[in-house]
Amino acid sequence: MNLIVYVLALVFAAAVIVLIAGIRIVRPTHRGLVERLGKYRRFADRGFNWVIPLVDRMIQVNITEQMVDAQPQEIITNDNLNARVDAQVYFKVKEDESSVKSSQYNVNNYQYQIVNLARTTLRNIIGTLTLKSANSERDKINGALLTTLSRETMNWGMAIVRTELKEIDPPKDVQETMNKVVKAENEKVAALDFADAVERQADGEKRAEIKRAEGIKQAKILAAEGEAEAIRLVNEAANTYFVGNAQLLRKLEALEKALSENAKIVIPSGSELVNVIGEMAGVLPLTKITQ
Repeated sequence: MNLIVYVLALVFAAAVIVLIAGIRIVRPTHRGLVERLGKYRRFADRGFNWVIPLVDRMIQVNITEQMVDAQPQEIITNDNLNARVDAQVYFKVKEDESSVKSSQYNVNNYQYQIVNLARTTLRNIIGTLTLKSANSERDKINGALLTTLSRETMNWGMAIVRTELKEIDPPKDVQETMNKVVKAENEKVAALDFADAVERQADGEKRAEIKRAEGIKQAKILAAEGEAEAIRLVNEAANTYFVGNAQLLRKLEALEKALSENAKIVIPSGSELVNVIGEMAGVLPLTKITQ
């Protein structure tokens, strides 16, 4: 009896051990492939899964976005210059069963394959460009690299998310020459900007002088018009009061000059000059009363 109990306990313990040993937990970031005796058996989704120990084998595949470095390499450009080129490739395995299977059964070590494919593609692309155009057309190179990798990895069950060029560095002597060229171009642009600013300043000063001259001209015209108006008024006064009396007008001008110098002049009471002055002032001359 004791032997039977011992055997049952042993069987139960073995069953528990097998049960526990067969537990597989698949994280949300992974998907699993279950193989039985080397043959694909089923797809394991995230969560709890159980396999037969020593019979089944589960391969867990990361389906999150990953990055691999294409590693720096020397590439000869179209203008026969060596450039040190490095790039990064971002990709992820699609989460459906067919894609996960393809990533394991259609390609051996897809990360290593992607790195080498990216390096080869970069050599083909940059080899057709000059060093200057390669530096100025990074977006174009990234696009071409992304297109080629996406096409070549189509059967690997993955998606190439994006590619990024990290660096395109020329040799040191070429870099120094390029820096001098850029500096010369910047100095040229600065000189042109300075010349343009000086020209605008001179143009502004010219316009200011023109405006000033026009103002002086207008002032002189107004002064001349004022003098002309004064002369016209004098002529009207002369025509009104001194028609045929040029000698009397001359006397009146002499009188005006004398009065402006505070000189004393005696004018006969009965003279025509007194009558004219009185008439201009609005005062009637006094007449002598005869008895």
